[in-house]
Amino acid sequence: MIKNMLRALPALALSVVPLATPAPALPASSVSTAPEQVAPPSAADVPLSEALSWISTAEEGSRDGYSRTKFKHWNKGLNPTDGCDTRKEVILSEAVEAPEVGPQCALSGGRWFSEYDQTWMTSYRDLDVDHMVPLAEAWDSGADAWTAARREAYANDQDAPNSLIAVSARSNRSKADKDPATWMPVPADRCKYTVDWVADKLRWRLTMDEAERQALAHYAAQCPTATVTYQQAV
Repeated sequence: MIKNMLRALPALALSVVPLATPAPALPASSVSTAPEQVAPPSAADVPLSEALSWISTAEEGSRDGYSRTKFKHWNKGLNPTDGCDTRKEVILSEAVEAPEVGPQCALSGGRWFSEYDQTWMTSYRDLDVDHMVPLAEAWDSGADAWTAARREAYANDQDAPNSLIAVSARSNRSKADKDPATWMPVPADRCKYTVDWVADKLRWRLTMDEAERQALAHYAAQCPTATVTYQQAV
C-alpha cells in the first residue's frame, strides 16, 4: 500500500531551514486584485494561481465553541473490518517501506519520509497524521456551520491525496493550527504544500482571510509550473 514513493526523492537535498517561517509581508500592489471566480465542482491540472482565485475571501469566524472533539476522529477508516483506524490506514498508505501488520493493526518496521521537514522516519510512533488544513483553521473558515457528520467526514478524509498526510510529530506540532501566513514547511516542500492547501480548501469549499491569501499568492508566484487538481466533497 505504498502511496507516492517519489516523495522520498527530496531527501537527497535535506534542508535545515527552521520550520516555523512566516510569510514575508507583501505590499498591497503585489497581490492580485482580480475578482474571485466561482470554483467548479472539480478541476484537473489548473494553474495554481488560477485555482487560488477560486477560493472566497472572508474574515475568519469566531473560534467560540470550537473543540477538536467536534471533528470525530479517528474513525474505522476505509475498511472497517481491518482493525486499522483512519490514522493507521494513512500511515500504512504513505509508507515508503511497508511495515508488518499484526493483530489489531499492530505495526512493526517500515520507513516513511516526512515531507514537512524532509526527514526519514523508521518508527510509526514518531509520526503524526496531519490535517492539511488544520481542524481549527477549518472551523474558522466555514466548518463551524457544518453538521457533525460532515465534520467527521472532513477529519477522516482519505478520498483525496492532499487531505491527510503522515509527517514527523515534531513538524506537525510546529505547524499546530497555523495557516500559511504564519507557518510553512522547509523550502523543498513549499510548492507542494501550497498546492495541497489550495486543493483542500477548494475540495471542502472553505474560505480564507486576506493574510492567508497574500501568503499563498507569494508562494504561488514562486511555483510557476504548479497545478491543482481537486474534486469537491459531497
